[in-house]
Amino acid sequence: METAAHGSWPSPVGAALAAAHDGRPEYPGTVGDELWWTAPRPAEGGRRALVRRRADGTEETALPAPWNVRSRVVEYGGRPWAAADRPEGGPLVVFCHFPDQRLYAYEPDAGPGAEPRPLTPVSPVGDGLRWVDPVVHPDRGEVWCVLEESTGPAPTDVRRVPAAVPLDGSAAGDRTAVRELTAERHRFVTGPRLSPDGTRATWIGWDHPRMPWDGTEVLLAEVAPDGTFRDARTVAGGPAESIPQADWDAAGRLLLVSDRTGWWNLYRASVGDDGTLSEPVALCPRPEEFGGPLWKIGHGWFAPLENGLVAVVHGVGTTSLGVLDPERGDLVDAAGPWTEWAPALAVHGTRVTGVAAGPYSSYELVELDTRTGRARVVGAAHTDAVDPAYYPEPRLRTFTGPGGREVHAQVYPPRHPAFTGPAGELPPYVIRVHGGPTGHAPLVLDLEIAYFTSRGIGVAEVNYGGSTGYGREYRERLREQWGVVDVEDCAAVATALAAEGTADPARLAVSGGSAGGWTAAASLTGTDVYACGTIVYPVLDPRGWATGETHDFESRYLDGLIGPFDRVPERYEERSPVERVDRITAPFLLLQGLDDVICPPAQAERLLARAAGRGVPHAYLAFEGEGHGFRGADALTRALEAELSLYVRVFGLDRADVPDLEYRT
Repeated sequence: METAAHGSWPSPVGAALAAAHDGRPEYPGTVGDELWWTAPRPAEGGRRALVRRRADGTEETALPAPWNVRSRVVEYGGRPWAAADRPEGGPLVVFCHFPDQRLYAYEPDAGPGAEPRPLTPVSPVGDGLRWVDPVVHPDRGEVWCVLEESTGPAPTDVRRVPAAVPLDGSAAGDRTAVRELTAERHRFVTGPRLSPDGTRATWIGWDHPRMPWDGTEVLLAEVAPDGTFRDARTVAGGPAESIPQADWDAAGRLLLVSDRTGWWNLYRASVGDDGTLSEPVALCPRPEEFGGPLWKIGHGWFAPLENGLVAVVHGVGTTSLGVLDPERGDLVDAAGPWTEWAPALAVHGTRVTGVAAGPYSSYELVELDTRTGRARVVGAAHTDAVDPAYYPEPRLRTFTGPGGREVHAQVYPPRHPAFTGPAGELPPYVIRVHGGPTGHAPLVLDLEIAYFTSRGIGVAEVNYGGSTGYGREYRERLREQWGVVDVEDCAAVATALAAEGTADPARLAVSGGSAGGWTAAASLTGTDVYACGTIVYPVLDPRGWATGETHDFESRYLDGLIGPFDRVPERYEERSPVERVDRITAPFLLLQGLDDVICPPAQAERLLARAAGRGVPHAYLAFEGEGHGFRGADALTRALEAELSLYVRVFGLDRADVPDLEYRT
């Protein structure tokens, strides 16, 4: 074992390698005996490909470039494709194409030259028509989904409604051929789900200023013979009850996830002949999460099987895939190395497929045979990009924050098979802040973390107060406290690591993107804990967010995170990094996508203008063609190298393998 200064170790985990493995498979679905899903393609500009795994196990790209299977509904999108298996003609796939947001139908086995054909028109108004969460109903000759329609030039000029699109293409040039399924109106909706007997449909809706993790409503309607919805009514949920998923079991009973007890648990209720719902009964009441934040339309944490069992994603902090017997309340988890399961499950017979990852494996498609309990990887299998000896070894920790509150984190010490730091030298540490903020940092292999730890720089990911996975009370800690609790919790982890002799107190950095970028910036303006910071596509000016500078979905998010703007405008100014630039004394790096409509470049430029001439070194990289979350390999590579370059300068690291940044003062 050689000795060298922390941060100077050689590593095979390059920025380009990390970029090539960025992203994960999403939205699995079964088409006959085949498994399909979407997959990232960083080297192809970050497009999402549709991948097909045939019955013999071979994988192939079902749609070549430039087809990009991704929705922009609520900007974060959601489930962008669905399919039906037609015994007489093979699969019929319906998908949303990212550049024009139209729905297309595709018959991959129709023969040579088969191309997708449009099902929906292009609208000249605003950002046009968008579609998400489709379900194909070939017997009805249509696909049910969510329609998001611009009604004017402002981001908040938008309406959403469950809709039916004809499969014959008659709506491709005629908006009026799209059938709106209900007159019941909510600002936000999920796609409708049809009961097994075809007589009822259910979906979820909510309105400003609530976010879906604040409160949602489950709606139920009768489906008339002509396909129209009648007598739509709210049957569950409310302003203070979050229900992120509702669906039918094989017997026609309603399953739903609710946090009415403070934890997202699974419930079941019967529907009476008059359309009323019986009192929902908890199927496995536990202080665990069986659901999560509905950031994307079509997320699902449970999937019913034909035999009455229910596959569930559940846990506290980390998640497992389990099979629940609703009659007995028994829950059996799949065995394996996976610690994070995505909210997307596909069922075929007695088999359940999900997307899972672990501390030493990236996201892959895992199939559970519920008859045998055996789980196996069936798609997008993880392969080690480098020797696993270079992977970080996480330590789950619980720290003490202000007032004695618990703060959860994953700590990744430096790790290298051939190098160690000098005796008496403590390593630098990066405190990584997840986005959301209603989200969490999963316990999974991340080559961006390995990029730093294999060079001798420690990383700690903080699931600060407000994070999901620990119940509603933990989530609610951030109510009207954004910019306070998140900053304090991250600082508590950083100072504890320094105090216990794990991290060098003089070489601490804070880094985050989106809401994590806000916390990173607020940390630099509100504490003296960090020697530098990396701020990525951040929220920097909450007043701008509250007055039309972001998209519709999150335009009232700050009502809960900071307080209603018309009631506490001074709080928006007090916490704004843009208004507190004079308090920044540490060097920082700002990374921004120029096509970002969620955290627009105007906010970054505002901060830069106010930072100019103050004598604090800072660098700015803006990326053409990138939005909220970098997807292309070039941007991902440059961003990671730039972050290391900042630490090389500020921490005094001996490296010459990263490009210098152009600093302003």
